[in-house]
Amino acid sequence: MTEPLLLPAPAGPSGPPEAAERVLPLRRPGRWAAAVVVLVLVSQAAHGLITNPFYQWDRFAYWFLRPVVLDGLLITLQVTLYSAVLGLAGGILIALGRLSGNAVLRTVSWTYVWLLRSVPLIVVLLFLYNLSALYPTLSIGVPFGPAFFTFDESRLATDIVVAVVGLGLSEAAYAAEIVRAGVLSVDQGQHEAAAALGLPRRRQFTRIVFPQALRSIVPSYVNQLIGLLKATSLVFYVSLLDLFGSVQSLASTYPGDVVPLLVVATVWYVILTSLVSVVQFHVERHYARGALRAVPPTPLQRARAGLRDLRLRLRQETAP
Repeated sequence: MTEPLLLPAPAGPSGPPEAAERVLPLRRPGRWAAAVVVLVLVSQAAHGLITNPFYQWDRFAYWFLRPVVLDGLLITLQVTLYSAVLGLAGGILIALGRLSGNAVLRTVSWTYVWLLRSVPLIVVLLFLYNLSALYPTLSIGVPFGPAFFTFDESRLATDIVVAVVGLGLSEAAYAAEIVRAGVLSVDQGQHEAAAALGLPRRRQFTRIVFPQALRSIVPSYVNQLIGLLKATSLVFYVSLLDLFGSVQSLASTYPGDVVPLLVVATVWYVILTSLVSVVQFHVERHYARGALRAVPPTPLQRARAGLRDLRLRLRQETAP
């Protein structure tokens, strides 16, 4: 049995082994210069925003939590919620119509999407608001025959109903394209595997295809909600005092507070869209578990990782 051969460590010109050289991070002066320029611009903008007396921050604080503003905010949330549910339900039905093998359903669904995406939302709302002039009563029955049920349109079409129906109809056209794109994103092999199992078409869609399509549908539709939330500001033109409508009504009564009232509406919209953005981030992170090897880190995890890297870099630079 032979003993292993031990080789001496390489020695420097003076005899002892050389110490391991410390690896220094690559210097990026361009990044630091860009960061400094951005910080200067942001600081100037913040300074002008805070010190400009034209914003009247004392009046902003007075109006921010006033009951009339909070009532308008509540109406905005209600209209957004109802319109989102109506738009998503209608979008799923329209998307199924576009994917159907029936030519009539495909044509009608495509026409609906084409028409509602072509007409501005404000036109849809104003048309529905004045619908009672065209159709005083609505009836359900045989075409060109007797009517079984008759409704008074003026009683049904309240301001909030007009707003929800108008936003929901327009939202359904965009939601239909989101749902259709999500269904088409499912690999064709999944459709073939579901058909090979002998499942009915309905169960193939509800148990195999649609759950996989949600990975693309849900994050995109949550993003669509941000646009819907901002679009609710248009319901002011159909006599519904939402957040923007309340601010506009107060501005006409108090013309000296126009700017602080607009800032109040802006801040509330920023808060609401930020909350929706947080929900969107966590929804996308949830549905990314089956597609990515590692889910994206949360902002708190990124902050901790940044502090950890900063401490490590400081230790390396101060090490002897």
